[in-house]
Amino acid sequence: MNATELRDKTPDQLREQLDELKKESFNLRFQQASGALENTARVRQVRRDAARVKTVLNQKAADAAGQE
Repeated sequence: MNATELRDKTPDQLREQLDELKKESFNLRFQQASGALENTARVRQVRRDAARVKTVLNQKAADAAGQE
C-alpha cells in the first residue's frame, strides 16, 4: 500500500482501513506472544501501513480546515 492509493480514498474508507489494520496488528501480536507467528516482518508492515493511513487522514483534515 502506498500513500497515493490512500489519498484517493474517502476519510470514512480510511478510518475503516485503520480499524482493520489495528485488528490485524492485535492478532499478529497475539500470535507472536503465543509463538505461532511465522511471518514476523508482517508486524512491521502493518504498523507502517497504519501510520500511512493516519498521516493521510491528518492531511485531509488539515486541508479541510484550511479551506474553511
